[in-house]
Amino acid sequence: MTAVETQLTMGRSTSYNLAGQTADIEKTMAPSTLDLLFLTFNCAKNLIDVGVFSSHLHGALSQNAAGLPDLVAFSLQEVAPISYAFIGSYFLSPYYARYEEALNLASARLLATSSAEGANGGPEYAAQSTPSAMTPRPYTMVRAKNVGMTALLLFARDPAAIQSIEEAEAGFGAADMGNKGAVALRVTWGEPGQHELGRTTEVTLVATHLAAMEWNLKKRNANWRTIMSSLTFANPRAALPGLFAADNTAPTPDRSGVGGNKLAADSSESSEAEPDEDDTPLLNTAGDRPLTPEQRATLQDLSIFKPTSHLFVAGDLNYRIGSTTPSPLAPFPSFDPTSEHYYPKFLPRDQLTQERLAGRAFHGMTEAPITFGPTYKYNILRSADGADNAASVRRGTAPNGIPEVPWRFASHRWPGWCDRVLYLDLPAWVQGKNKAIEVKAYDSLPVVRTSDHRAVFFRASIPIVSAEDMLSPSAKAALAAAESDPRCAPPVAVDVHAWERRAAARQKEVAVGWSAFFWSTKEGAVVLATLFALSLGVWWFWTCW
Repeated sequence: MTAVETQLTMGRSTSYNLAGQTADIEKTMAPSTLDLLFLTFNCAKNLIDVGVFSSHLHGALSQNAAGLPDLVAFSLQEVAPISYAFIGSYFLSPYYARYEEALNLASARLLATSSAEGANGGPEYAAQSTPSAMTPRPYTMVRAKNVGMTALLLFARDPAAIQSIEEAEAGFGAADMGNKGAVALRVTWGEPGQHELGRTTEVTLVATHLAAMEWNLKKRNANWRTIMSSLTFANPRAALPGLFAADNTAPTPDRSGVGGNKLAADSSESSEAEPDEDDTPLLNTAGDRPLTPEQRATLQDLSIFKPTSHLFVAGDLNYRIGSTTPSPLAPFPSFDPTSEHYYPKFLPRDQLTQERLAGRAFHGMTEAPITFGPTYKYNILRSADGADNAASVRRGTAPNGIPEVPWRFASHRWPGWCDRVLYLDLPAWVQGKNKAIEVKAYDSLPVVRTSDHRAVFFRASIPIVSAEDMLSPSAKAALAAAESDPRCAPPVAVDVHAWERRAAARQKEVAVGWSAFFWSTKEGAVVLATLFALSLGVWWFWTCW
């Protein structure tokens, strides 16, 4: 090699090195985001069909996006029978495993489709309905947490990107039991290799199941207040030792909506009779001593409204479009755009939107525009005869490659948008400068045979915002945002005794779960029969010998 060639080669090498360094610097300096998909589904206590659910998940993952999300979370209500759910994880594992398999099948299919398109210029994939040993597993389930029949599953493409996970739970049933309730995970996430640069962000994910029935609007709002006050990520009394006395209050009444009294009033009338908890300040006093600013901050950091965290809530929120059951001749929403009862005309009657905008529920939170029909309550039929979607079924419509399920709305319940995902937008002082939560999709999945609900999914790009940037830069900015941002003025008091009550409720759940297991399941019946046979054998042996 001549001297000139050597100099040219060195020049090219230097140029490439500089270009690489520049690219690395740009990557470091460029705004980064977390891609999140949050799905909510009322499972009706049934195991899902993995092939069907994975096909519909593939459609969700493909909507308005080319790649896979960094994190996927499933909010599952009525995930399993109450006996299994109250006993715990061993009995829930088969239910969880099906969702993990469905997600990995769907995501592997998406990756295979993308690879085929890149190689051949077009899609090329043979749909799989069952997992195999050769199926790639793009996602790892990093945490599964339940309170009663409500579960939250968290999946990550790269588990190493997660620095920490915290847990919280609250029950809405009698004595804080979890026949209905809320469970939450708080995740600290950062791009691989960026943790040491402080490029991490906190995300709080809440899965919940609120009180049922049209007339239980007040109980649903009360459930939300319980989430705000009792869903804490550590024991407040342990976080501030010696500050709060032991709990001497009476057991918590049932707030799950089971057996609630009907209210004939509409939402505005019923809200006037709401109890005064809405006006309770977040951080009350400890005895006669006012809390210091540091103590107030400690309690707020334990709540869902931690100032440095993003917040997302998904679940069967059970808000309806009427406060009484429908009359026999009441018009129901239609999926036919030419109908005078096309479903968008019913959206103004949605209780959740009314309560949220009035400041009585889901304070400060945002919901993407609803462009899908009611998600509840579907009666599944054997054939197209009598089905509301008879024409589609007879045409052979197959969303996501799965034949459409014949259904009709249950006549004794208002169809409604029960299944929702909401989020707390960035603080006013953070928005702008290429920092915004960008919603990519908010839609429902097709009806499946195992549930009377449609699943709903939400996908968004979340800015990686440090804890320092999430905090208010000044008292003036916080004061200006206080009316609309619960991170500045949380709506209710933190319940400092809820953690201990929930621990006691968990012991009751185990007892109830085992009792229900023995007397209401086939497995329990086998155990009882076996014990009876053994006892009879011992008695016979003892009396005969």
